[in-house]
Amino acid sequence: MLSRTADNLFWMCRYIERAENTARMLDVNLQMSLMPQDAHARDSLWRAVLRISELQHDYDARYPAVTPLDVLHYLVREPTNQSSIYSCLRAARENARAVRGSLTTEVWETYNTTWLELQKHLQTHLPERNPGEFFEWVKFRAHLVRGVTIGTMLDDEALHFLRLGMHLERADNTARLLDVKFHEEQDDLAARSSEFYRWASLLSSVSGLEIYRKVYRDVITPDRVAELLILRPDMPRSLLASVQALTEDLARVTNQRSAETERRAGLLYAELRYGRIEDILHSSLHRYLERFLERINDLGNRISQDFLVPLAA
Repeated sequence: MLSRTADNLFWMCRYIERAENTARMLDVNLQMSLMPQDAHARDSLWRAVLRISELQHDYDARYPAVTPLDVLHYLVREPTNQSSIYSCLRAARENARAVRGSLTTEVWETYNTTWLELQKHLQTHLPERNPGEFFEWVKFRAHLVRGVTIGTMLDDEALHFLRLGMHLERADNTARLLDVKFHEEQDDLAARSSEFYRWASLLSSVSGLEIYRKVYRDVITPDRVAELLILRPDMPRSLLASVQALTEDLARVTNQRSAETERRAGLLYAELRYGRIEDILHSSLHRYLERFLERINDLGNRISQDFLVPLAA
């Protein structure tokens, strides 16, 4: 497969995954903001969304204060923010258009329709009128894209590069969510009374609340949340599940340059597969997740070098 084609497929899926992740975070934040809390807690809640996406500095350069309306505008419809839902869905559609011949008609039409419907929703101000409905629409379209892709695409290199993009983005997002939320918990001692709702919101943001209840059948605790989202292979958005899928797809698209990338992915997978949550928490969860994000970023760069169009220096 041509590097340009692989690059478009890879980023096409990363962008749709990123749009969904942003919608999930904003949806949960809106629900949490309805709880009784002081101005400082509300401000921290919205700043957390910006920190997860590493957009705090850029946001502060554009807006005088952190308000729910401004954060929503910045993360939903701001065209110059490359991580906004608007920018992600636009980029996903443009990448899909560039590799139209490598996609089934159903996959292309799903991406194209998503983009057209987004413009209608923005014109009618749906994100402002009914943000919950808008975020559900974003999540539904992402689910639809994945379902149509798996249901209609040939199981070949094109599908594997799509999956590489999806799981790399998913692993990155889950690690960032965990890191920021655990930091919040340690820093905000006044929020102990709402601890259950804070951890339930984190689980909801990765569709993990019902799974948690099935697995643990008990009260929500930080240690178990961390274990579920890091080490459970049967949790779809866990770090282990994402890295396992990443490793498997790397093996399917292997070439003469990718041996070191596969080795590093395999090493990360082995550490997750045989890791214990007690050891991770004892050695500092923040440092563990920080190191994980560095390694995921390294894998993304190496995949670009081995298979895709190299990033400009």
